[in-house]
Amino acid sequence: MMKVFASRANVGACTTATTRSRTTTTIRASSRKSTGVDAGKASVKEWSTSRRSAFVAPGASAILRTIGAGSAMFGGGKAYAKAPRAKADPFADVLKDPGFPAEYPFGEKEMARYDESSDFIFYSQPRFVTHIDDEAIGALTKYYERSFPPASEDVAILDVCSSWISHYPEGYKAGKISGIGMNEDELKKNPILTDYAVRDLNEDPTFPYADNTFDVVTNTVSVDYLTRPLEVMKEVSRVLKPGGTAIMSFSNRCFPTKAVAIWTATGDLDHVWIVGAYYHFAGGFEPPAAEDISPNPGKTDPMYVVTAKKMTA
Repeated sequence: MMKVFASRANVGACTTATTRSRTTTTIRASSRKSTGVDAGKASVKEWSTSRRSAFVAPGASAILRTIGAGSAMFGGGKAYAKAPRAKADPFADVLKDPGFPAEYPFGEKEMARYDESSDFIFYSQPRFVTHIDDEAIGALTKYYERSFPPASEDVAILDVCSSWISHYPEGYKAGKISGIGMNEDELKKNPILTDYAVRDLNEDPTFPYADNTFDVVTNTVSVDYLTRPLEVMKEVSRVLKPGGTAIMSFSNRCFPTKAVAIWTATGDLDHVWIVGAYYHFAGGFEPPAAEDISPNPGKTDPMYVVTAKKMTA
Protein backbone atom coordinates (compact mmCIF):
# COMPACT_ATOMS: atom_id res chain seq x y z
CA MET A 1 0.00 0.00 0.00
CA MET A 2 1.33 3.40 -0.92
CA LYS A 3 0.40 6.86 0.25
CA VAL A 4 1.17 9.96 -1.75
CA PHE A 5 0.56 13.42 -0.40
CA ALA A 6 0.81 16.36 -2.75
CA SER A 7 1.62 19.66 -1.09
CA ARG A 8 -0.82 22.54 -1.32
CA ALA A 9 0.04 24.89 -4.15
CA ASN A 10 1.25 27.73 -1.97
CA VAL A 11 2.93 25.66 0.72
CA GLY A 12 6.43 24.24 0.52
CA ALA A 13 8.50 22.06 2.80
CA CYS A 14 10.21 24.88 4.69
CA THR A 15 9.48 28.17 3.04
CA THR A 16 10.86 31.68 3.50
CA ALA A 17 10.13 33.13 6.90
CA THR A 18 10.89 36.37 8.66
CA THR A 19 11.78 36.89 12.28
CA ARG A 20 8.86 38.98 13.44
CA SER A 21 9.31 42.58 14.55
CA ARG A 22 7.25 43.27 17.64
CA THR A 23 7.68 44.57 21.17
CA THR A 24 8.16 41.02 22.39
CA THR A 25 8.93 38.24 19.97
CA THR A 26 9.58 34.57 20.56
CA ILE A 27 11.52 31.54 19.50
CA ARG A 28 11.17 28.03 20.81
CA ALA A 29 14.22 26.95 22.78
CA SER A 30 14.76 23.27 22.05
CA SER A 31 15.61 23.07 18.38
CA ARG A 32 14.35 26.35 17.10
CA LYS A 33 16.66 29.28 17.68
CA SER A 34 17.70 31.93 15.22
CA THR A 35 21.21 32.41 13.90
CA GLY A 36 22.95 35.75 13.93
CA VAL A 37 19.99 37.68 15.33
CA ASP A 38 20.34 39.82 18.43
CA ALA A 39 17.44 39.76 20.85
CA GLY A 40 16.55 43.36 20.08
CA LYS A 41 16.93 43.06 16.32
CA ALA A 42 14.17 40.79 15.21
CA SER A 43 13.56 41.67 11.58
CA VAL A 44 15.74 39.57 9.34
CA LYS A 45 15.24 36.72 6.90
CA GLU A 46 15.75 33.43 8.70
CA TRP A 47 15.01 30.70 6.21
CA SER A 48 14.78 30.42 2.47
CA THR A 49 13.70 27.03 1.28
CA SER A 50 10.69 26.64 -0.96
CA ARG A 51 10.60 23.12 -2.29
CA ARG A 52 7.37 21.30 -3.07
CA SER A 53 7.40 17.55 -3.06
CA ALA A 54 5.33 14.50 -2.28
CA PHE A 55 6.02 11.79 0.24
CA VAL A 56 5.62 8.11 -0.47
CA ALA A 57 5.21 5.44 2.20
CA PRO A 58 5.69 2.20 0.26
CA GLY A 59 4.36 -0.52 2.51
CA ALA A 60 6.85 -1.74 5.08
CA SER A 61 9.87 -0.17 3.39
CA ALA A 62 12.39 1.23 5.86
CA ILE A 63 13.51 3.93 3.43
CA LEU A 64 10.96 6.52 2.37
CA ARG A 65 11.33 8.07 -1.03
CA THR A 66 10.71 11.69 -1.94
CA ILE A 67 9.29 12.48 -5.37
CA GLY A 68 8.04 15.45 -7.35
CA ALA A 69 4.73 17.08 -6.49
CA GLY A 70 2.86 15.40 -9.34
CA SER A 71 1.26 12.60 -7.36
CA ALA A 72 -1.15 11.70 -10.15
CA MET A 73 1.62 9.60 -11.66
CA PHE A 74 1.09 7.13 -8.82
CA GLY A 75 -2.26 5.72 -9.79
CA GLY A 76 -2.28 3.20 -6.94
CA GLY A 77 -1.75 5.82 -4.27
CA LYS A 78 -4.25 8.13 -2.67
CA ALA A 79 -3.44 11.74 -3.48
CA TYR A 80 -4.42 14.64 -1.26
CA ALA A 81 -4.64 17.72 -3.46
CA LYS A 82 -5.53 21.23 -2.46
CA ALA A 83 -9.19 21.75 -1.66
CA PRO A 84 -11.37 24.73 -0.77
CA ARG A 85 -11.17 25.27 2.97
CA ALA A 86 -14.94 25.54 3.35
CA LYS A 87 -15.55 22.14 1.76
CA ALA A 88 -12.87 19.93 3.29
CA ASP A 89 -9.72 19.81 5.33
CA PRO A 90 -7.24 17.66 3.40
CA PHE A 91 -4.93 17.74 6.41
CA ALA A 92 -7.52 15.99 8.54
CA ASP A 93 -8.00 13.40 5.79
CA VAL A 94 -4.34 12.36 5.86
CA LEU A 95 -4.68 10.49 9.16
CA LYS A 96 -8.15 9.08 8.58
CA ASP A 97 -6.61 6.33 6.45
CA PRO A 98 -2.84 6.75 6.88
CA GLY A 99 -1.72 3.32 5.70
CA PHE A 100 1.23 3.21 8.08
CA PRO A 101 3.77 0.51 7.19
CA ALA A 102 4.36 -2.51 9.39
CA GLU A 103 7.69 -1.19 10.66
CA TYR A 104 8.94 2.25 11.69
CA PRO A 105 10.01 3.80 8.38
CA PHE A 106 12.60 6.37 9.48
CA GLY A 107 16.29 5.68 9.92
CA GLU A 108 19.54 7.63 10.13
CA LYS A 109 19.20 8.86 6.56
CA GLU A 110 15.80 10.43 7.20
CA MET A 111 16.94 11.94 10.51
CA ALA A 112 20.19 13.40 9.15
CA ARG A 113 20.69 17.17 9.13
CA TYR A 114 22.80 19.49 7.02
CA ASP A 115 24.33 20.91 10.19
CA GLU A 116 25.24 18.16 12.64
CA SER A 117 27.18 20.46 14.96
CA SER A 118 26.30 20.69 18.65
CA ASP A 119 22.78 21.97 19.21
CA PHE A 120 23.83 23.51 22.51
CA ILE A 121 26.34 25.66 20.63
CA PHE A 122 23.86 26.52 17.91
CA TYR A 123 21.26 27.58 20.48
CA SER A 124 23.62 29.05 23.09
CA GLN A 125 22.52 32.66 22.60
CA PRO A 126 19.01 33.53 23.83
CA ARG A 127 16.75 34.67 20.99
CA PHE A 128 13.61 36.46 22.04
CA VAL A 129 11.98 36.31 18.62
CA THR A 130 9.09 34.56 16.87
CA HIS A 131 9.01 32.37 13.77
CA ILE A 132 5.32 32.45 13.05
CA ASP A 133 3.28 35.60 12.64
CA ASP A 134 0.80 37.02 15.12
CA GLU A 135 -2.16 35.52 13.29
CA ALA A 136 -0.73 32.00 13.47
CA ILE A 137 0.17 32.51 17.13
CA GLY A 138 -3.37 33.68 17.80
CA ALA A 139 -4.83 30.63 16.06
CA LEU A 140 -2.66 28.31 18.13
CA THR A 141 -3.58 30.08 21.36
CA LYS A 142 -7.27 29.73 20.52
CA TYR A 143 -6.72 26.03 19.81
CA TYR A 144 -5.08 25.60 23.20
CA GLU A 145 -7.96 27.47 24.81
CA ARG A 146 -10.49 24.96 23.52
CA SER A 147 -8.23 21.95 24.06
CA PHE A 148 -6.81 22.49 27.54
CA PRO A 149 -8.68 21.25 30.60
CA PRO A 150 -10.33 23.94 32.74
CA ALA A 151 -7.82 25.87 34.81
CA SER A 152 -7.22 24.12 38.11
CA GLU A 153 -4.51 23.46 40.66
CA ASP A 154 -4.90 19.79 39.78
CA VAL A 155 -3.89 20.34 36.13
CA ALA A 156 -0.32 19.70 34.96
CA ILE A 157 1.02 20.68 31.52
CA LEU A 158 4.40 20.09 29.89
CA ASP A 159 5.80 22.29 27.11
CA VAL A 160 8.44 20.35 25.18
CA CYS A 161 11.03 22.45 23.31
CA SER A 162 9.94 25.43 25.35
CA SER A 163 11.29 28.97 25.39
CA TRP A 164 10.41 32.34 26.90
CA ILE A 165 6.76 32.13 25.85
CA SER A 166 4.45 29.17 25.30
CA HIS A 167 1.50 30.76 23.46
CA TYR A 168 -0.89 29.41 26.08
CA PRO A 169 -4.16 31.29 26.74
CA GLU A 170 -3.66 34.54 28.61
CA GLY A 171 -4.33 34.11 32.30
CA TYR A 172 -4.46 30.31 32.12
CA LYS A 173 -3.57 28.81 35.49
CA ALA A 174 -2.51 25.28 36.35
CA GLY A 175 -0.88 23.74 39.38
CA LYS A 176 2.15 22.69 37.34
CA ILE A 177 3.38 23.98 33.97
CA SER A 178 6.80 22.55 33.18
CA GLY A 179 9.09 23.36 30.29
CA ILE A 180 11.95 21.48 28.64
CA GLY A 181 14.18 23.64 26.46
CA MET A 182 17.68 24.35 25.24
CA ASN A 183 18.37 27.80 26.66
CA GLU A 184 18.07 28.60 30.36
CA ASP A 185 17.90 32.37 29.84
CA GLU A 186 14.85 31.92 27.64
CA LEU A 187 13.18 29.49 30.01
CA LYS A 188 13.71 31.86 32.95
CA LYS A 189 11.79 34.54 31.05
CA ASN A 190 8.73 32.35 30.49
CA PRO A 191 6.17 33.68 32.98
CA ILE A 192 3.82 30.71 32.76
CA LEU A 193 6.34 28.02 33.71
CA THR A 194 6.38 26.77 37.29
CA ASP A 195 9.58 24.82 36.62
CA TYR A 196 11.89 23.99 33.75
CA ALA A 197 14.67 21.65 32.66
CA VAL A 198 17.49 22.45 30.24
CA ARG A 199 18.03 19.47 27.98
CA ASP A 200 19.14 18.64 24.44
CA LEU A 201 16.57 16.03 23.47
CA ASN A 202 18.66 15.02 20.47
CA GLU A 203 21.38 13.90 22.90
CA ASP A 204 19.18 12.74 25.78
CA PRO A 205 15.53 12.21 24.80
CA THR A 206 14.39 11.35 28.33
CA PHE A 207 12.14 13.58 30.44
CA PRO A 208 12.92 14.25 34.13
CA TYR A 209 9.34 13.56 35.23
CA ALA A 210 7.48 10.64 36.75
CA ASP A 211 5.05 8.45 34.85
CA ASN A 212 1.48 9.70 34.43
CA THR A 213 2.27 13.27 35.51
CA PHE A 214 0.76 15.56 32.87
CA ASP A 215 -2.71 16.20 31.49
CA VAL A 216 -1.36 17.83 28.32
CA VAL A 217 2.00 17.85 26.53
CA THR A 218 2.62 20.49 23.86
CA ASN A 219 5.32 21.04 21.25
CA THR A 220 5.22 24.15 19.07
CA VAL A 221 7.02 24.35 15.70
CA SER A 222 9.89 22.17 16.90
CA VAL A 223 9.02 18.59 16.02
CA ASP A 224 10.97 18.94 12.76
CA TYR A 225 14.25 19.35 14.66
CA LEU A 226 14.02 16.15 16.68
CA THR A 227 16.52 13.56 15.46
CA ARG A 228 15.17 10.94 17.88
CA PRO A 229 11.46 11.63 17.60
CA LEU A 230 10.31 8.11 18.39
CA GLU A 231 12.14 8.12 21.72
CA VAL A 232 10.79 11.58 22.52
CA MET A 233 7.25 10.50 21.67
CA LYS A 234 7.58 7.45 23.89
CA GLU A 235 8.53 9.80 26.71
CA VAL A 236 5.51 11.96 25.92
CA SER A 237 3.34 8.87 26.28
CA ARG A 238 5.06 7.85 29.50
CA VAL A 239 4.60 11.17 31.31
CA LEU A 240 1.02 11.76 30.13
CA LYS A 241 -1.80 10.71 32.40
CA PRO A 242 -4.11 8.06 30.89
CA GLY A 243 -6.50 9.97 28.63
CA GLY A 244 -4.11 12.93 28.51
CA THR A 245 -3.50 14.78 25.25
CA ALA A 246 -0.36 15.42 23.21
CA ILE A 247 -0.46 18.40 20.85
CA MET A 248 2.22 18.76 18.17
CA SER A 249 1.87 21.98 16.16
CA PHE A 250 3.89 23.22 13.21
CA SER A 251 3.91 25.69 10.35
CA ASN A 252 5.89 25.66 7.11
CA ARG A 253 8.82 27.57 8.58
CA CYS A 254 12.08 25.98 9.66
CA PHE A 255 15.84 26.27 9.92
CA PRO A 256 16.72 24.00 7.00
CA THR A 257 20.22 23.34 8.32
CA LYS A 258 18.87 21.94 11.61
CA ALA A 259 15.64 20.30 10.45
CA VAL A 260 15.80 16.59 9.68
CA ALA A 261 16.12 15.52 6.06
CA ILE A 262 12.71 13.90 5.72
CA TRP A 263 11.08 17.17 6.80
CA THR A 264 12.91 19.52 4.46
CA ALA A 265 12.33 17.18 1.52
CA THR A 266 8.56 17.01 1.97
CA GLY A 267 5.51 19.26 2.23
CA ASP A 268 2.95 20.09 4.88
CA LEU A 269 0.51 17.27 4.13
CA ASP A 270 3.47 14.92 4.33
CA HIS A 271 4.47 16.42 7.66
CA VAL A 272 1.07 15.50 9.07
CA TRP A 273 1.70 11.89 8.04
CA ILE A 274 5.20 11.95 9.51
CA VAL A 275 4.06 13.26 12.91
CA GLY A 276 1.16 10.81 12.85
CA ALA A 277 3.68 8.04 12.29
CA TYR A 278 5.66 9.18 15.34
CA TYR A 279 2.56 8.72 17.50
CA HIS A 280 1.65 5.43 15.86
CA PHE A 281 5.03 3.75 16.26
CA ALA A 282 5.72 5.14 19.73
CA GLY A 283 2.74 3.17 20.99
CA GLY A 284 0.43 3.95 23.86
CA PHE A 285 -1.64 6.48 21.92
CA GLU A 286 -5.07 6.36 20.38
CA PRO A 287 -5.07 6.99 16.60
CA PRO A 288 -3.79 10.52 15.93
CA ALA A 289 -5.83 13.25 14.28
CA ALA A 290 -4.85 16.39 12.38
CA GLU A 291 -6.39 19.79 11.85
CA ASP A 292 -5.51 22.80 9.73
CA ILE A 293 -5.99 25.81 12.02
CA SER A 294 -4.41 28.32 9.63
CA PRO A 295 -6.13 31.66 10.30
CA ASN A 296 -6.05 33.01 6.75
CA PRO A 297 -4.64 30.50 4.24
CA GLY A 298 -2.38 32.07 1.65
CA LYS A 299 -2.19 35.40 3.45
CA THR A 300 -0.76 34.55 6.87
CA ASP A 301 1.48 31.80 8.17
CA PRO A 302 -0.15 28.37 8.07
CA MET A 303 -0.65 26.44 11.29
CA TYR A 304 -1.34 22.74 11.73
CA VAL A 305 -1.83 20.50 14.74
CA VAL A 306 -1.50 16.73 15.07
CA THR A 307 -2.87 15.38 18.33
CA ALA A 308 -3.37 12.07 20.09
CA LYS A 309 -4.67 10.92 23.45
CA LYS A 310 -2.85 8.46 25.65
CA MET A 311 -4.71 5.19 25.90
CA THR A 312 -6.54 4.60 29.15
CA ALA A 313 -5.96 0.86 29.22
